[in-house]
Amino acid sequence: MRAVIQRVTSSSVSVDGEIKGEISKGFNVLLGVMQGDTEAHAELLAGKIARLRVFEDAEGKMNLALSDIDGEVLAISQFTLCADLKKGNRPSFFPSAAPDEADRLYEYFCRCLAENGVKKVEKGVFGADMQVEIHNDGPVTIVMDTDIWEKSK
Repeated sequence: MRAVIQRVTSSSVSVDGEIKGEISKGFNVLLGVMQGDTEAHAELLAGKIARLRVFEDAEGKMNLALSDIDGEVLAISQFTLCADLKKGNRPSFFPSAAPDEADRLYEYFCRCLAENGVKKVEKGVFGADMQVEIHNDGPVTIVMDTDIWEKSK
């Protein structure tokens, strides 16, 4: 699984002009589900994101997690994060999981965020053409890929 985590002051996602999810301070998470990803990957990634300490404390240091600031998450499924660009300039999306499996693991990932103490988890619409409004804070952007933990074993 791959995730792009952006610290935001607010974020929303719309489909056909209708807001489907919106948050205030927290993370906008773009999630790519790859072939071979499992529930264990979703659990690991959700836990890491929930505990990611990139919000400023009283001294202005990035030392606080979502739970410390009552932060929220807007999670958006994005298969294009799975793009393979090894050959040519046109991306191949072969590495992305099949839609049914990707949707299942995306929903599971969102439940895992809540189970890890995220008070509000909003979602996009899987497979839809979405417009995402992001008000970056910092900007602070972190990229996570569960492969890094797999390779370190």
